[in-house]
This record gives sequence, structure tokens and C-alpha cells, in this order.
Amino acid sequence: MTREAIELDSSGGAGAPSAPVRPQRVPWQVKFGSLAFIWGASFLFMKLGLRWFSPVQIATARIVLGAVTVVVLLHLTGGRLPRSWAVWRHLMLVAVFLASLPFVLFPLGEERVSSALAGIGNAITPIATVLATMAMIPSERLPGRRIVAILVGFFGVALIAQPWQSAGQPDLVGFGMTLVAGASYGIGWTWVRKYLSKADLGGLSLPAALLTAAAGQMTIVLLIWWAFSRERFATPWSPAADAVGTGTAPILAILALGVLGTGVAYFFQFDVFRAVGQQVGSLVTYLVPIVSVALGYVFLGERLGPWQLTGAALVLAAAVVVTRPARPSRP
Repeated sequence: MTREAIELDSSGGAGAPSAPVRPQRVPWQVKFGSLAFIWGASFLFMKLGLRWFSPVQIATARIVLGAVTVVVLLHLTGGRLPRSWAVWRHLMLVAVFLASLPFVLFPLGEERVSSALAGIGNAITPIATVLATMAMIPSERLPGRRIVAILVGFFGVALIAQPWQSAGQPDLVGFGMTLVAGASYGIGWTWVRKYLSKADLGGLSLPAALLTAAAGQMTIVLLIWWAFSRERFATPWSPAADAVGTGTAPILAILALGVLGTGVAYFFQFDVFRAVGQQVGSLVTYLVPIVSVALGYVFLGERLGPWQLTGAALVLAAAVVVTRPARPSRP
């Protein structure tokens, strides 16, 4: 296995590997656009899945299907899972922040808020990444413009939540769950950068191992949850007894969420970063909320008020400033 240094970019992605990369048959622009659509559509898929399934079921199915997809791709590309216990020990913790926790919190939040608003909550990731870097890697200096951008981002979040309004505001608990989910990505990727950046993980080894660890975690969580939910769910994988509507849309949404929104998305993400680097590849973070808002409007009839749209614009603008590379200092 070749040694690759996987560097974290400020939006929560992995940088280009140090080893030479073979030319890609599919242009990176196609994969970039596919990533924006797949991740943006994930919030629509979760909303559809909630018609039949609980958030814990959705998260477990998503992670297990994603793990199977990435492990198969890893096998087809000749890779292998890491064998070091020290690496797996870190991955068990990273899996909580990059998969298990956010994949449960997002559908939990969507039980209370729209899929469009949940997609906007995901935009907090770059800001959370900078704050996590300040806490975990204090040797890195934070430029003044990033401090201002963080404050602007939090002001945007306040405009979206509107805690001073008694009517017309989104559910604060639901929106707060989406913010915690988005922030967990920043913590997880910062942990990867600090403790796994020089690990001997090539190709898809890291995402395959991460999702495998998360699949084990969520299987345990699912069984514990089902022990207290047998009245509504006949088995851990059964739809709720009071499921809304008919047809196969919720099942198809879960399959798409796992195979595309988790498995294939990991594969595309690494290829985009290898092709064009972390600065260009990280721009996909800003397109995801736009896609989630558009799909929520078209398919679910969701609407956002002027304050929410203004706050979303401020959060996205802050994320752009936060992830902009620092100017090199003069010798």
C-alpha cells in the first residue's frame, strides 16, 4: 500500500494525496456537479424516508448501505482496510462525528423543520471546522477576517432561528439539531487532520474503514432503540405501524441515501480532491444548501421566509470567507 498524506481542508474535506494519481476517465467537473446534487438531494431523501421510518432506522440503513458500497469499490480498486489498531481506535471516534451522530441528528431535525432549512444548517460545517482547529491545533493562527466571518455566520444563524419572534420562526430544537450535525463534521475532520493525516491509508481505505466502524456503532444503537420501540415497529427494519402514505418512495429514498448519498459520494469526493485540489473541491460545500432549498421547493412545496433567506446568505458568505486560503507572507 502506498503512503498518502490526507490533509483536511477548511470545509471538512480531504485534500489531494501525495502519491501520483492515474488520469480519471470521467471529468472531475461531472463528479463535482454530481456531488452537489447528491448531497443536496440527501435532505429530500431523508424527508421522504421519515414517512415510514424513524431517524435511527434511516441513519443505520444509510451507513450500512454506504459502507457496503465503499467496501465493494475499495475491493474493485485493489485497496484494503487499515490493519493498525491505533488507526482503528481513532476511526471509532471519528465515525461518531462524521457519520453516526450527524446521520441521526439530521433526520431528527427534519421531523421538526423543512429539508431546505436542514440543508442550510449543514453550511455551518466550515465555520465549525475553523473553531475546532483553534481548539485542537492552537499553533495555527486565525486571521482577523476569519474571526469576523465567524461572527457574521453566527449572526446569520440568529436571523434564521429568530428567537425573538413568537410566530413564524422555525422550530429551534429541530434547527439546533441540524446545526449540531453540521458542526460535528468540523470536529471529526479536524480530528482526522491531527491524528490520521500521516496514517498509512491509501485510496478509499479511510472512508471504507470509517463507514465500517460507523455501521457497527449504529447496529448496536438500532437494537437498543428497537427494544424500546416494539409497539410501533415489528422488527428493527420494519416501517412504523402508523406509516403515512403508500408506495415505495420511502424505501427508494433510503436506498438512494445510502448508496448514492453516502457510498458513491465518498468515492466522488476523493476523486475530485485528487483532480483539482482542496481549494476548488471545497466549493461544493456552498452548492449543497442551494440544491436542498430548490428540491424542497419543487418536490415538497417548502418555503423559506425573507429572514431565513437573508440568514442563509450570511452563513454561506461567512463560509466562503472562512475557507478562502490565506495570503502567503512575504519573505
